[in-house]
Amino acid sequence: MPRVVVTGLGVVSPVGQDPCEFFDGLVAARSGIRCVSTATVPVPNSLVAGQVDFDPGRYWPAHQSAQLDRATQFALAATRQAFTDAGLELSEQQSVRAGVFWGTGLGGATSIEDSYRMFFAGNGRVRPTSVVLGMNNAAAGQISIAHGLRGPMLNVSTACSSSASAIGESFRAIQHGHADVAVAGGSEALITLGNLSAWDAMRALAHADPSDPSRSCKPFSANRSGLVLGEGSAALILERSDIAERRGARIYGEIVGYGNASDAFNMSKPDADGQVRAMRLALADAALMPDEIDYVNAHGTATPVGDIVETIALKQVFGDRDQAPSVSSTKALHGHLIGASGAVEMVASIMALERNVVPPTAHLDQPDPSCDLDYVANDARRQPLRAVMSNSFGFGGMNAVLVTRRYRP
Repeated sequence: MPRVVVTGLGVVSPVGQDPCEFFDGLVAARSGIRCVSTATVPVPNSLVAGQVDFDPGRYWPAHQSAQLDRATQFALAATRQAFTDAGLELSEQQSVRAGVFWGTGLGGATSIEDSYRMFFAGNGRVRPTSVVLGMNNAAAGQISIAHGLRGPMLNVSTACSSSASAIGESFRAIQHGHADVAVAGGSEALITLGNLSAWDAMRALAHADPSDPSRSCKPFSANRSGLVLGEGSAALILERSDIAERRGARIYGEIVGYGNASDAFNMSKPDADGQVRAMRLALADAALMPDEIDYVNAHGTATPVGDIVETIALKQVFGDRDQAPSVSSTKALHGHLIGASGAVEMVASIMALERNVVPPTAHLDQPDPSCDLDYVANDARRQPLRAVMSNSFGFGGMNAVLVTRRYRP
């Protein structure tokens, strides 16, 4: 079975807008979370989010940007970075073996909300492009068009595990001979009044930290109060290892394991059993033992229930603190990007592997006694890393886990 390697990375995030800036920001514990601001509607001062100061003019002329939803703009920017990073140019023949595997929770949410606002404002009209801007597969389609990718295309929407599942399915597609190369990842842009209000109505959002809003997301802390929504995108270029080696590509790491399991429990409450099965499936797929994983990028949303459940699940797979690997949640700094989270955190995991640096769980000053693993509090840690795991657990009980190891030809 072909081996699958990662040869290109791209990121647009609240912490940084390219892979190096992003990872350096994580290591420095530089938060991208702040009080929400929108150009169109007022938002309560109590709401915080991980927003991207994105300038589409860096990538396209203004008339083209107007034809792309914000989530699609993020996707195209991250994908362009990834292709440039990989030094990948595809011939006409190669393009039919190149796929797109993309994840998103709500797709063109910004365009959909704008259309409803325009309609109900009184004139009963919407933009003629509303459908193609707002549909869930808009980003995947635009990526395919922009890079001439004519192989398999799959748009995945499994809530918070969407882009992790997309990466896992692209890994399998290459393994099983359906593609030779793939761009995989996800994008999300949910910082709108409607979406924020809906999440706030669930009582899922964190309260703004009164002393410093940038510290509002506190995974595994005793004083955590909920998740913080973020926006952005990440893209990875996956290739068959023999093709990557033949063209002299830089190889970040080898994806070796993918586990996908359902809780069959509750639409919004997590269950440790499903998470455990997903992690164990990923380890079995990778043919690795638990003690061969040196770092886990946790789902770690900072919800009161979720962090405890993930701690329980990690202990069942890896053992107590003395046996478990280093664990951290980077959501403390970039927020929860919902469908894009898995891809963004996969980039963080791969760069940790490459640099032998574990990014910290920021703002972990008061650890929850129930969350008693080694959560790498506040400061990054240098340590040798052989293999890393990235966890993504979504609403509806949809769990996706990815394992990457250092590549050895």
